[in-house]
Amino acid sequence: MEAILIVAVLIFSVVVHEVAHAWQARREGDDTAEQLGRITLNPISHLDPFGSFIVPFGLYLLNIGFLFGWAKPVPVDPAKYRSPVWGDIRVSLAGIVANLILAVLATLGAAIVLKVTSLTGSPPSRLSETLSLMAYWGILINLVLAFFNLIPIPPLDGSHVLFHALPRPVAVWYAQVGRYGLPLLIALLFFRGDLFTYIMWPVEFFLNQADAFIRLWI
Repeated sequence: MEAILIVAVLIFSVVVHEVAHAWQARREGDDTAEQLGRITLNPISHLDPFGSFIVPFGLYLLNIGFLFGWAKPVPVDPAKYRSPVWGDIRVSLAGIVANLILAVLATLGAAIVLKVTSLTGSPPSRLSETLSLMAYWGILINLVLAFFNLIPIPPLDGSHVLFHALPRPVAVWYAQVGRYGLPLLIALLFFRGDLFTYIMWPVEFFLNQADAFIRLWI
């Protein structure tokens, strides 16, 4: 049951992530994603069978202490951006910002559930326990998605920011080797997932901050 809840939260989070990319791309002048129906919360338009189901379930079953997944990347045409460089950076960061907002909302939700439960003076109901569990995974998953996507390995969002910061010759080489980024990430997730627990320290820091905030409502 918990595994289904986790995957449901993950799917919603990655869908919002991709919708944020599509929405920001439209603001930058590119309507490609909009024309393809990607500015929608309907998961059918976004889900990738491998990245949205197989990888998350595999990581969960392996119990490596790290959970991740993705949806189908939103198609964009940077040539249509009013500012090709800054437009690409803003579109790339939009998904990360969306996940951080979801993490904040999940924190507030957990605090409200805890406060209501404490006011009733009765033991937590199954509903409140489910909502609390959902909020916890909402905080954790969205923090992981936000900070993991900042890692500058293509095709992660952070790679777009680094690409525009590099000197032109280095950026060209970086884009060429980027085609091997996804296989590398998948291999590292399954065989050396412990590496990501070391570089994802911001997740633990902000998770502790969220926990401290929630406890203020007791």
